[in-house]
Amino acid sequence: MSGHANGDVRQFVSYVFYKVDPSWRRLDDQTRARGRQEFRAVIDEFAPSIFIKPYSTAGTRADSDFMLWKASFELEVFNRIEVELDHTGLGAYLQRSHSFLASLRRSVYLPEGAHGERHGTRLQVKASHGKYLFVYPFVKTRAWYALSPGDRQAMMEEHFAIGNRYPEFEVNTAYSFGLDDQEFVVSFEGDSAQHFLDLVMELRSSRASAFTLRDTPTFTCIASPLDQVLEQVG
Repeated sequence: MSGHANGDVRQFVSYVFYKVDPSWRRLDDQTRARGRQEFRAVIDEFAPSIFIKPYSTAGTRADSDFMLWKASFELEVFNRIEVELDHTGLGAYLQRSHSFLASLRRSVYLPEGAHGERHGTRLQVKASHGKYLFVYPFVKTRAWYALSPGDRQAMMEEHFAIGNRYPEFEVNTAYSFGLDDQEFVVSFEGDSAQHFLDLVMELRSSRASAFTLRDTPTFTCIASPLDQVLEQVG
């Protein structure tokens, strides 16, 4: 179990991106079918106890074929699932091209209960049925943390106001301080890639944007049933 701030129990979040070795596609049909079945069996084993959702990145990223979005109150479960996936026929041909680890927690910029859970007060992943998931790691400059709390609060309120103009997106902001290389991992779930582009362009004009050190790589992920994802990789 996780959770310490304000006594809250919080979920860990993991986004792992997989690239399939081209030699996998040259295997015979029976071997590939067995490898996909073994991979699916591992997902089915863990799915009742953790949040896990597959996405295709074929055609949207050159360095990734698919992604698994996972959330759990137990950090160690991510280790167990990846080890078991490695031991499948398909897993032997997979490379993890990107992996981001984070934890949910309450935002320091919003009082408890403000705006419901939309802007960072949630402690558990909330997923919708959007066609796309846009994921990116995020790092602020050190100068941001040297600003006064009042200055940061004012800039974040402007940031939230821009986000409120795009209520169609379900946003999950997770924190990686001390857990991974980035400071945050942000995901936006929705049905329009064009509207997400518009949102990001608007956010670039906000004052807080000047204190962004890094917000790449950015991933456009297409929600797909696991069987379809596995068929696409060969």
